[in-house]
Formats: sequence, C-alpha cells, structure tokens
Amino acid sequence: MRKSYLLAIFVLLALGAWLYSGSIVVGGREDTEPTISEAQQAPANEAVQRVSVLRVSAQMRQASLLLRGRTQAEDRVDVRAETEGAIEELAVSKGDRVKAGDLLCRIDTRTREAHLAQAKAQLAQADADYEAAKKLAKNGYTAETRVRTLKAQRDAAMAGVEAADWDMKRTEIVAPISGIIEKLDVRRGSLLRAGDVCAGIVDTDPMLAIAQVSERELAGIRKDVMATVNPVTGGSFTGKVTYIAPAADQATRTFRVEVTLDNTSGTLRDGVTSTINVPLPAQMAHLFPSSALVLRDDGTVGVRAVGEGNKVVFHAVMLLADETDGVWVAGLPDTVDLIVTGQDYVAEGATVEPVMRTAEAGQ
Repeated sequence: MRKSYLLAIFVLLALGAWLYSGSIVVGGREDTEPTISEAQQAPANEAVQRVSVLRVSAQMRQASLLLRGRTQAEDRVDVRAETEGAIEELAVSKGDRVKAGDLLCRIDTRTREAHLAQAKAQLAQADADYEAAKKLAKNGYTAETRVRTLKAQRDAAMAGVEAADWDMKRTEIVAPISGIIEKLDVRRGSLLRAGDVCAGIVDTDPMLAIAQVSERELAGIRKDVMATVNPVTGGSFTGKVTYIAPAADQATRTFRVEVTLDNTSGTLRDGVTSTINVPLPAQMAHLFPSSALVLRDDGTVGVRAVGEGNKVVFHAVMLLADETDGVWVAGLPDTVDLIVTGQDYVAEGATVEPVMRTAEAGQ
C-alpha cells in the first residue's frame, strides 16, 4: 500500500510539472504555447518594417512654359486703286523693299489733265460772272436773285475743280506702310478699276510670334516678360510678350498670345512654325524621383513620408513638371523625409524604421 501511495504522489507531481511547463508532445512534435509574460513582451520585441528615406528640401524653381506657334508679319496690306484707268507706270517689282509714301504704280493721267483744265476754266468764268453781278446789284442794275444764282454756279465750279484734282492725285498709288512687295499681279497697261489690287505689301519688322494658350496655362503668363522664340528654320530670337487676348477664341477656347521680335536683319520670315519659351513666376518646389509618387485609394496623388515618432504620413502634392532628373511638385513642407523604397507597403500611421540615403542616390 505504501508503494501505491508513493506512485500516485509521483504521478501527481509529474502531471503538475507538465501543466506548469505548458509543453505537450503531439505525434513526436513539441507544441509550446507562450506564457502570459512572454505574450505581453512579444509586441515590444517584434521588428518594425525598414524603409529607405530621402530627405528633400524646397528650392526656388524658375519654370517656363513651352508653346508651339508660328511667326506672323505685324502688318500686311493690299493696296487698292481708288479710281479707274490703265496703268501708265509700274514703279516696283515683287520682292522690292519700299517705304511709306513710295510710288507703286501710276494710272494714265491724260484725260484727267484735260478734265482738270476744263473745270478750272469753268470756275474762272463762273467767278467772273459772279463778281460782275455783285457790282451791278450794288448799284441796283440787277436783281439779287441773279447774284445768288451766279454764286451757286461758282460754288459748283469750285467743287468740280476739287473733284478733278482729287481724281488726278489718286492716279498715283503709293505705299501706305513700309515693307516688302509680296504680291504684284498687274503689268504696265493693265486696266484697274476702283477697288482692284495694285500690289500687296508685308511688313516683317517687327515680326510677331503667336501661339494659342489654354486656360490653365494662361494663369502664369505675364505681359512685358522676355520670351525666347526658336523657328524650325534655325536661330534663336528674344522678344517681349506684348499682347494677351482678353477673351478666348469661341471655337478652340484658347487665348492668343503675341511676342514681338526685332527683325531688322530680315532673317525671320512670315508663317514659320516656332517654339516659344515663356518664363513663369519663380516658386518654391521639391524635386525627387517620380517613383516616390503614390496614388491613394481616393485617387489623390501624393507621397508617403516619415513624420514625428517615425510614423508614416501622407502628403498630397500638385505636379508642376516631369523632367529627366525627377518630378517637380508643390504642396510639401519645406523639408520632408520622403519614403522612396517601400512606400507602397506601409500604411499611414504605421511605425517604420527609416534608413536615410543620399540625394545623389535618390536622383
């Protein structure tokens, strides 16, 4: 009996020791459950996720807006005849450079000279009759009504002289502006009627570079800033923004912008496709690799960064430009620790272990 009591006590002690250890062997494999104290310490000892971080600071960015447009002559005029007749003299050729007031062509004046001489003779006769009637009326030898009639005839003769003289002067067709003769479709002896074109003149100095700008791009363009124009024919020219349309084109919903360029040399030609680089106001911005950008579930574009206490924070950004060495964005704090590796696998508010990397490695 004593041995059986001792055996029972031994079994009870072994069972208690097994329960205290928390270990059990199932199918030859030990399954160990953590103790209460181990369970409380586990979260504190668990390793946090490591992320690569690039510290970026805001810097002044001088941005520019690249537009596509074309050159356009500042002025172009079709010079038309104001009276009719055959061309007696053609004073220019296509491609000639003329100044304002230079003769382009002259219409035959022979019949007009005769008309002017006749009108002057009629005026002289009417004036003599009127003066004689005034003297007679003063002495009471003629009626006052005759004096008024002769005065009206004299006035009509004066108007005839003015009309003949005006018609004579219009036989000389002169250039209203300085420029180059680009159109000349008449020849000596050609018959011109009032309204027919004698010559076309284009003024290429100064030259305009024009472009159509969208509503979004228009906000940064300012008048009187210096812009650079590069025609496809070669060369680089600097000019001033002289005109920004106050209203949009109804068809395209874009705004016309004009840059005035000096073209004394005549190098620039009308209608050439060109790029126009317009400087925009400088602003503080951040430059970093485009791979650091993330897209939130709500569609917001931004970046994830390491904030206070190594917590992950999200910053929404506004994209300014995408260049070869990274993206320019606005909307970030002056200095930010940007997560550039692992940003897609961490949640906002999570604690991470940041590993700093240099700016050169991040570009």
